[in-house]
Amino acid sequence: MVKLTTELLTRGTSGHTKKNREETQSHYLERLTHLYLEERGIDDVGEELGLCRNLVALYLYDNQLSRIPNLSQNPNLTHLYLQNNNIRKMECLSCLRDLSKLYLGGNAITVLEGIENLKHLQELHIENQQLPSGEKLLFDPRSLKTIVSYVQVLNVSGNNLDSIKELEKAVNLRQLMASDNNITDMKELSLVLNNLTNIWRLELIGNPVCHKSKYRDKIIVMCRKLELLDSKEITDTSRQFLHNWQASKDAQKRKKEEMNKQELPDVLYSDLPPVKGPPIHANIPGYIMPGLPRKQFEQLLVKKSTSDNLIANDPSFKLNKIPRAKVFP
Repeated sequence: MVKLTTELLTRGTSGHTKKNREETQSHYLERLTHLYLEERGIDDVGEELGLCRNLVALYLYDNQLSRIPNLSQNPNLTHLYLQNNNIRKMECLSCLRDLSKLYLGGNAITVLEGIENLKHLQELHIENQQLPSGEKLLFDPRSLKTIVSYVQVLNVSGNNLDSIKELEKAVNLRQLMASDNNITDMKELSLVLNNLTNIWRLELIGNPVCHKSKYRDKIIVMCRKLELLDSKEITDTSRQFLHNWQASKDAQKRKKEEMNKQELPDVLYSDLPPVKGPPIHANIPGYIMPGLPRKQFEQLLVKKSTSDNLIANDPSFKLNKIPRAKVFP
């Protein structure tokens, strides 16, 4: 166990910040702006950091901290590096009103919370948390509002996320790192990215959605300002080609819709019953269509019989003298 002491604080400065010979230790610590305390095995900070009232950047990564130190005496802090510790909860941050960069990757945090008062926060790195099996990183609604309103760089990679729909209103995002998660829904991802109009860097490698057909092409078309996708640069030539391809595809779709509209009048009659053809027995010789009165039908049969007899006895008899009943061949 290593506890932070004033001696460690004194040794945690850069070569550019040296203690003057006649300067007291308290005065020296008070004027420090940067402290480099990484990889010291520190697991207890105590109240010693309160001596560094003008602290701007604090490097405490790669230690053994189980909680975020009390930094209420360091209101000028803008950069806080706490990655790769054993921190389980985001706390003691509300007093850091000027904080602009917060690094918490590689801890054991399960809920992103406690940053609702950080109105100047521009970068938040909370990647690769040591989560319980089957669980994912959760977003507190109040802290999510801060992300949506102010954060420009967000790293949530490796946190078992199956969706980033909660970020669809984060219009200020310029860099989003969400690699090595469980994002699968391309349609939902499209809805989110269509709102992130300022994004120029996007990392999604390691998600199932990356295996979808034309994944990269679709992302480039959706994000017009995107310059870097999965650590690969997007050239102007490829971007222009894909936008032309999409424009051609959209034109074909509109043309097809117009053709369907022109055929619409035929559809208006689709509710009418179909016209039935003649019954099967209509092909029987001598069959007369139904609907003829029975008396008239019998008269036609008599005339036909008479004309047949006349023809048989006198071949020169003209058929047009006796009207014949209409028969179907």
